[in-house]
Amino acid sequence: MKRTKIIDALNAQAPVQDIRIMGWVRSKRDSKGFSFLALNDGSCLGTIQVIVDHTPEIEAALSRIGTGASVAVSGELVESPGKGQKWEVRGKALEVVGEADQETFPLQKKRHSDEFLRSIAHLRPRTNKFGAMFRMRSRLAQAVHRFFADKGFFYVHTPIITGSDCEGAGEMFRVTSLEAGSREPVENDFFGKPSNLTVSGQLSVEMFALSLGDCYTFGPTFRAENSNTPRHAAEFWMIEPEICFADLADDMDLGEEMIKYLVGHMLDNCAEDVELFAQWVDKSLMSTLETILKEPFERLPYTEAINILMKTKKQFEFPVEWGMDLQTEHERFLCEEKFKKPVYVYDYPKVIKPFYMRMNDDGKTVAAMDCLVPRIGEIIGGSQREERLDVLMARMDEMGLNKEEYWWYLDSRRFGTAPHAGFGMGFERMLMLVTGVHNIRDVIPFPRTPKSLDF
Repeated sequence: MKRTKIIDALNAQAPVQDIRIMGWVRSKRDSKGFSFLALNDGSCLGTIQVIVDHTPEIEAALSRIGTGASVAVSGELVESPGKGQKWEVRGKALEVVGEADQETFPLQKKRHSDEFLRSIAHLRPRTNKFGAMFRMRSRLAQAVHRFFADKGFFYVHTPIITGSDCEGAGEMFRVTSLEAGSREPVENDFFGKPSNLTVSGQLSVEMFALSLGDCYTFGPTFRAENSNTPRHAAEFWMIEPEICFADLADDMDLGEEMIKYLVGHMLDNCAEDVELFAQWVDKSLMSTLETILKEPFERLPYTEAINILMKTKKQFEFPVEWGMDLQTEHERFLCEEKFKKPVYVYDYPKVIKPFYMRMNDDGKTVAAMDCLVPRIGEIIGGSQREERLDVLMARMDEMGLNKEEYWWYLDSRRFGTAPHAGFGMGFERMLMLVTGVHNIRDVIPFPRTPKSLDF
């Protein structure tokens, strides 16, 4: 008999005479002459109750079953007399698929700390919280692709191994085929030049935007930053659209539309899982998400943001002055306390931004923007790109970049340049926004952080 997923059994419209359920035992309760099993198969948050009579065959199977064991149950789907459940399975046959040693199985029927669950990341999807988390991660990724497909964007697979540093930060993971400790010249390495794991697919996707029009890339990125903050990981995913014949205002419009779309999609399609986080993780989650949906995002120039921060009576750990890069405490003050909704800050000083951002007429700022959201701070960073070849080359000289390494990027400005803009959205930060989770390690299946490479 073909297996029925538990989500489909729970949503059945009528009793089913013959059904086969497979999943993992959340709990087992024995009574005189029969036993109750609560099964979950990961297809949804809920469990389905199974009742089996104590026949000799079933009792033999029950003796091998504890929390965490995987089982198959064949029987009948019937209306449940119990409260809070519409259906249950009256089991006629019970098969143990995989036993779980009760002496060593680490997930028992109690609440475990996030820190403990990170140490068993291979098992934490079996819990309610992390099962919900990774169902939501999957559906959020699907929603990203649907959003861009519906708007006519093309999806570009950009390189993971690169010879350029898009951000100019230099905190990149080296890729080499040479033996550890080798003193061979880099010319003898696989690519014949220094190579790294990418920090961004932006430069590559720009090339396609200047050929195909609106494009995006969505893939893993890497940063060798020795940071142990709740917002940073060494491996993370970025959503990076580029829109052609567009300026900074268009860029901000796209980011706002995308955030609203993704929030609405998750509320519509993951209501049960979102509710778990609203109840157990962040009591203000629903009001935060509803504000995002109904309120237009605030937009203010960087200089105005600095003036607001300097005039407030709130004490910051990092002193505020014009020319600084905003810290998380400043970002959160603006969107949580000052405006109480998402905020775009734009026109940043050129000295704190990369070479590819378009120079403004004042010669001091660039057409850059960051989108700030409650609890997280920056969720989007983007800009109008510098399409003028002479200005771009001057900026590269100013920042000490080797223009020969970017010959292909400069070609795009030599041959039919056009105004264009784009941004990068941290996928994990978007997931943190829609779940209320505070630590990036809890939204990635197997997080990669300094001194942590398990699983």
